[in-house]
Amino acid sequence: MEVFGSSGARGIAGTELTPEFALKVAQAAGTVWEADRAAIATDTRLTGGMFADATASGLAGVGLDVDRLGVTPTPSIGRYCEQQAIPGVMLTASHNPPEYNGIKLIGADGIELSIDRLERIEAHALGEEFDLVPWELVGESREIDTANDSYLRSLIDAVDTDRIADAGLTVALDTGHGAGGLVSPEFYRELGCEVVTVNAQLDGRFPGRMPEPVPENLDDLGRLVEAADADVGIAHDGDADRSVFFDEQGRFIDGNASLAALAERELTAGDRTVAAVNVSQRLVDVCERVDAELELTPIGASHIITRIKELWTAGESVPVAGEGNGGVFFPNHRLVRDGPYIGAKFLELIADQPASDVVAPYQDYHGKRINLAYGSEAERRAMLSAAEEYVQTADAEISTLDGYRLDYGDSWVLVRPSGTEPKIRIVAEATTADRAAELADELADVVQAAVA
Repeated sequence: MEVFGSSGARGIAGTELTPEFALKVAQAAGTVWEADRAAIATDTRLTGGMFADATASGLAGVGLDVDRLGVTPTPSIGRYCEQQAIPGVMLTASHNPPEYNGIKLIGADGIELSIDRLERIEAHALGEEFDLVPWELVGESREIDTANDSYLRSLIDAVDTDRIADAGLTVALDTGHGAGGLVSPEFYRELGCEVVTVNAQLDGRFPGRMPEPVPENLDDLGRLVEAADADVGIAHDGDADRSVFFDEQGRFIDGNASLAALAERELTAGDRTVAAVNVSQRLVDVCERVDAELELTPIGASHIITRIKELWTAGESVPVAGEGNGGVFFPNHRLVRDGPYIGAKFLELIADQPASDVVAPYQDYHGKRINLAYGSEAERRAMLSAAEEYVQTADAEISTLDGYRLDYGDSWVLVRPSGTEPKIRIVAEATTADRAAELADELADVVQAAVA
């Protein structure tokens, strides 16, 4: 898709992603949607209001009234859309740096749109095929300030509050200056936890840390866990649809390990789970132990959602799915990535044992990730061409589901272009750190040499 990447449309605000572009996407979405009303929300980015104005104009121009929710986590606008049975537009760049913004489209069921729906809207946007209405039929806007409170109440009703409260947990929380700061601190306190925070003030400049919840951005949280003698650390991305964790000793927990732990609790024999092509062997091992089936998709929430819907149509049970970046789905709750809810499900796991013990069975693998930036489309093509040549000579099982994944049996490496940033991403996993580094570094050298 030209407009929507692996997780909506994203780009640097004002240059790659403009108000004019947002206007066209809104006009296209409003034309395709069979609705007379839609919701708009933003994360904390400084350009959110600008894009919300453009989006509201686009929707109004094709006759839709607009509910403007203000700053909310992505799962909060999803909940609002589900309750109101209306579609929505979430303006967020999720984990990207502050100069970025983006557009996620949500259906009237509260779920991000599947690939076929996105492609239909994309065709209208690129072809500028809009059902514009005359002046007397343009939509009206109204401000809504109840979405986050309603979302919070729904979270409390959905988790085992007694189990968590009885454990007397202390939670160190880093909402990364993002929209999760409006919900998560109060949510975990209402679950009976003592909550200490860092980077919890809403600030689209992200002064304390960048939005992506990766180890190099989370030193403050690790120190807070130790200083507060907390039982767990929880960190969100900018729109709070992901959660990653620290154990009680202030050590980062690999997102693949927490996904495996959460999945093993949910899966039973005959179930199916869905993950992206960068799936860790940890989840493969879980599926083998419980006799569940694992299905792979290209990277990105839209692909995973699309496949889960297909499996549901076929009558399959999919109690858990997701990626090792903290984006876990619990489809029996809602088919969304919901950072505060993911955090609460992990609290249920650590109610009886320390976080380090919970993830101990899933620590037998080591990973390495490398991001290589490119400056032009020519560089991108050269880097991917070099990767393809390398892949053809490798003594490994090759998957081209999304980029190139080389599986060596006891290890694997994946190279693919990012769907959200101008980068080539390389991820490797092995039973030793040295082997993972060897696989990632060798491929990175080849790719970089193409534009050296």
